[in-house]
Amino acid sequence: MKGRMELNQAYKEKFRGAIKKAARATSFDEAKNLVIAAQKALDKAAKHGTIKKNTAARRLSRLMKKVNKLAKKS
Repeated sequence: MKGRMELNQAYKEKFRGAIKKAARATSFDEAKNLVIAAQKALDKAAKHGTIKKNTAARRLSRLMKKVNKLAKKS
């Protein structure tokens, strides 16, 4: 059985990786799908108490800003 620290680290790695992938996306269509995965990971981390709800919302908001810039370029 995993301890609390291992679970928290797993959730953090999951959402950080998902955010990085979405931010590095080159096309808007690719980024759209990756943002969904990032949002899912952020919501799970917030639900389990790894990060606060507002932190998850802030990170998603900043990510969406970057993705929306891609949409304008396309």
